[in-house]
Amino acid sequence: MDEKDKKVLLSIARESIESAITDDPSKHAQTEITSPELKEESGAFVTLRRDGKLRGCIGRMVSDIPLYKLVSEMAVSAAKEDPRFSHIQLSELESLEIDISVLSPLQKIDDPLDFELGTHGIHIRKGSSNGCFLPQVATETGWTKEEFLSKCCSMKAGLSPDAWKEKNIEIYIFTSESIS
Repeated sequence: MDEKDKKVLLSIARESIESAITDDPSKHAQTEITSPELKEESGAFVTLRRDGKLRGCIGRMVSDIPLYKLVSEMAVSAAKEDPRFSHIQLSELESLEIDISVLSPLQKIDDPLDFELGTHGIHIRKGSSNGCFLPQVATETGWTKEEFLSKCCSMKAGLSPDAWKEKNIEIYIFTSESIS
């Protein structure tokens, strides 16, 4: 993705959050989208931090809407709907750090250890339970592959830490382009 497209996505995210916080639709992103890449359907996550501390992170692994629209929706969701945090306040907006992760398509793997830490994110599914970690989680935490899988199972999917070793589990990998 070129620098212009990255700036457009960051602008859309920030303006969408401001519009939602102030309940002022005139602040909503009015950028005309001309880039074909921003019109493609792609999974994305929006992560919000303030003073280096996580304040929200919401996303979708796959999407049926254009990337620029998904980023707008996920930015608002991260600001107002992440159940782990209180809503972002207007006073926080200026110091809010926005990271957008644009995801590659999911690729199923048969061997749970067949991925590269820091390069691949993981998405784990078992029945109606599922969870994911973005690639940067491995870098930020310093976890081993086994810890990455175990923590995703227990912290994100609500499964036992060893569920990744079971035969009936589905594990997918993906890469992401980080924009901040």
